[in-house]
Amino acid sequence: MSRKNQSTRENILEASAQLLVENQGNGVRMSDIAKRTGISRQAIYLHFLTRTDLLEATTRYIDETLNIDERLAPSRQATSGEERLDRYIEAWGNYIPEIYGVAKALMNAQATDEAAAAAWRGRVLAMRDGCRAAIKALDDEGNLKPEFKPKEAIDLLWTMLSVSNWENLTIECAWSNKKYVKQMKELARLTFVKNS
Repeated sequence: MSRKNQSTRENILEASAQLLVENQGNGVRMSDIAKRTGISRQAIYLHFLTRTDLLEATTRYIDETLNIDERLAPSRQATSGEERLDRYIEAWGNYIPEIYGVAKALMNAQATDEAAAAAWRGRVLAMRDGCRAAIKALDDEGNLKPEFKPKEAIDLLWTMLSVSNWENLTIECAWSNKKYVKQMKELARLTFVKNS
C-alpha cells in the first residue's frame, strides 16, 4: 500500500515502527516521526495524546498488519489442552522473528524510556494471556502435571517463551527458528503435560 493511499494515522504508526527498528528504540521522538511522515508534531498529537499512546498503538498496529488473530486461531480452536499448547507455541515462535526488530528496540529502551516500557509491557502481558489460555486448557481437562499450580505453570511457560530466550537460542546459539519451535513444543509438553 502506498503512503498516499494510507491514512495519516497509519502513516504515523508505520513511521513509528520503522524508527523504532532503525534506532534500536533510542531517541524516537514525536518530532522524528513528524519529520518521517512529513506532518507537524501537532498533527501527530491530534491522533495520539502521548508518546506512550503512540508506542502502544504501534505495537497493536504491527499485530494487526501481521494478522496475529489469524495466526492464533488454530490455538484458540484446538480441541485439547496439549494441542492448544502446541499451536500457541507455533504461533508465537513463528511470530517473534517478524516482530523482533520492534521488540528489541522496546526492550533496549525500556530502562530509560517510560513510554517504551509501557508499550513493551502491554505486549508481554498479551503474550502471557496466550500462555494462560494454554495452561488453563490443560488444567481444565485434568492434563496439567500435578506438581504445578496453574499460576506457576503460566509463569514458567511465559518465561520459557520470552523474546530474550528466543534471541539466545536463535541468534546466539544459531538455532533455526524451525528447531526453536520444535524444541520448545517438546520441552513444554515434557514440562507441563501429564503422562508426557
